[in-house]
Amino acid sequence: MLDWTDRHCRRFWRIMTKKSLLYTEMVTSGAIIYGKNDYLAFDGAEHPVAVQLAGCDPKDLALCAKRAEEKGYDEINLNCGCPSDRVQNGGFGAALMLRPDLVADILKAMTDAVSVPVTVKCRIGIDNEDSPDFLRNFVRKVSAAGCGRFIIHARKAWLEGLSPSENRTVPPLIYERVHMIKREFPDLEIVINGGLTDLGACLGELRELDGVMVGRAAWENPAMLLDVDEKIFGAERNAMSRADVVREYLSYIEDELSRGVKLTALVKPMLGIFHACPGGKLFRKAVSEEAWKKGAGAEVVENALLEQKKAEEAFLEYRSSLPRSE
Repeated sequence: MLDWTDRHCRRFWRIMTKKSLLYTEMVTSGAIIYGKNDYLAFDGAEHPVAVQLAGCDPKDLALCAKRAEEKGYDEINLNCGCPSDRVQNGGFGAALMLRPDLVADILKAMTDAVSVPVTVKCRIGIDNEDSPDFLRNFVRKVSAAGCGRFIIHARKAWLEGLSPSENRTVPPLIYERVHMIKREFPDLEIVINGGLTDLGACLGELRELDGVMVGRAAWENPAMLLDVDEKIFGAERNAMSRADVVREYLSYIEDELSRGVKLTALVKPMLGIFHACPGGKLFRKAVSEEAWKKGAGAEVVENALLEQKKAEEAFLEYRSSLPRSE
C-alpha cells in the first residue's frame, strides 16, 4: 500500500474503527536514516498503529526500529513481501524470503533493540520456491529469532515477469497454505492477507487464524470499516453514517489545509466512502474535479456532500414511486 496508507488515510480510517491495528505504508531504512523528511511522523489519534519497515541491514533496521518505538508506534513490521523492482534491486522486500537466515538476523537485531512486538509480512513463496517446505522453513527460522506474528499474503510473488499490481492478482490464492502454518505453529499468531473483500470472508478466516489484514478492499470501500469493531471485536457498533464520517473528517481537512497540506492529498482516501450508494459516483466526481483547483478548500467536500444527498433523495423518491409487488 505504498503511497496509499499515508497518515491522512489512517486518520480517515480511524474515524470508522477504533479497534483495528493500522499499518503505515512501507518506508525504507535508508529514508529514515538519511532522508530529510520525518518518515515516521504520525498522529496520536491513529493508535493502535504499526510501522512497516523495509531494508536488509540488521544494524540499520535495529536503529530504525528503535526510532519508531521512541515515536510511539505499537508494533514494528518488517516487509518481506513487496515484489517491486525497487525493493528487489535493494535486496529487500519479497527477495528477503530467499534469505531466511538474514531475516532471522534482522529480527534478532530488531527485537533486541525494542520492547514492542516485531512482526513479519511475507508471501507463501517466491518464484519457483513455493513449496510448503519453503514457507515452513522460513517461518521456523524467523520465529526462532523472536518473531511471534506473521502476516502472510496467500499468494506467491514472481520477482521477474509480473508487475507489482499483477503480483496482487495473477498468482493464485492458496489460503490452505496459511492455515497449514497455523496448524504446524499453533503458538504463533498467524494473520492472513490477500483477496478478502468483505467482512463475511474475514470472519470465515478468523475461525482458523488469529487475524486478517485488508488493504485495497478498505481503500475501495472504506465504509466496510464501520462494521469492524462490532463484528470482529465484539465492541459497540459504530452508528455513524457515511456522511457523518465525511463531516468528522472535514475538521481534520481544515486543520491540515491551514498547515499547507494540499486538498488533493487529503481527499484521496475518502473518494470511495459512498461506494455502491446512490450518488456515490457523483460525490467522487465532484471531489476529484474540484480538489485540484487553485484555492480549493473544505467547501469542495461540503458541496459534494450536498450533491450526493440530492442524488440519494431523488433515488429514494423514485423507488418509492414504483408499484409494489403483491
